[in-house]
Amino acid sequence: MGLPGGSITASTASPWRRAKSGIATGVMVVALLAAVIPLVLVVGYVISRGWEMVTTTGWFTGSVPIITRSTDAGMRPAIIGTLLITGAATLMAVPLGVLGGVYLSEYAGSTAYGRVIRFLAEVMTGVPSVVVGLFIFTIWVLNFSYSAFAGALALACLMLPVVIRTSEEMLKLVPRELRESAYALGGRKAGTILRVVLPAAAPGIISGSLLAVARAAGETAPLLFTIGFVYDTNTSLFHGDNTALPIQIFKNASQVFPGPQARAWGAALTLIGIVFIFTIAARLVSAFLGRKHHQ
Repeated sequence: MGLPGGSITASTASPWRRAKSGIATGVMVVALLAAVIPLVLVVGYVISRGWEMVTTTGWFTGSVPIITRSTDAGMRPAIIGTLLITGAATLMAVPLGVLGGVYLSEYAGSTAYGRVIRFLAEVMTGVPSVVVGLFIFTIWVLNFSYSAFAGALALACLMLPVVIRTSEEMLKLVPRELRESAYALGGRKAGTILRVVLPAAAPGIISGSLLAVARAAGETAPLLFTIGFVYDTNTSLFHGDNTALPIQIFKNASQVFPGPQARAWGAALTLIGIVFIFTIAARLVSAFLGRKHHQ
């Protein structure tokens, strides 16, 4: 039998309940605006300051000017270095992080060993990035010199705990009934995790990995100690100094001349654009996997 009036909340809720609901809705709207408005203002200001430099001929194809006060535009080495370093860090951190999340969720459970790993992951999440940079400088740079790989190691250390914790939480959200159904059909644990659990949690894992990539892409302190500095493109991951957009932002923003100041804003806008493109790509992949899983 259907309920008369269609909605029991609209027809029978007391005025006090409706008032509390309206107040809660208003508080949520205010909180949303408090988070969105500063973000829009920051992005808009960066666009207004960096758009002219980004649209200048040679910004994406020219080398970094050697003369500091030069007004020339060129950020190709930093763009390629950012993609190289962040990509290498992603290839190291995301697979290890997902495997760590799978172990904590599906195997370790609430064992003492699992609790220790979770505690260490949480501690690593709060470690300052400059400490990670100094750590990689001590164990790698002093022995093998500056390189893009050293920067990738530092960024991977920052990404790894985020991916581990996110993957574990997303795997915990997968209904246990899916696992039991796979076991009832004769599936082994490893096969169930690979074919049932991971596809169900893939959209959330991708989103969490994207957050880790976005955090790493904008880090400056670890790169100051690990990649050195160059003015031209270096596509080698293991040999020679390199540069990246965060380094260019830091070094150019430290100058008082108009040329480097403009390049700093342009590099900041370019970095935001790269993160935005990664975000859109990850959302598209998440949506595709979500539709495929529910078919």
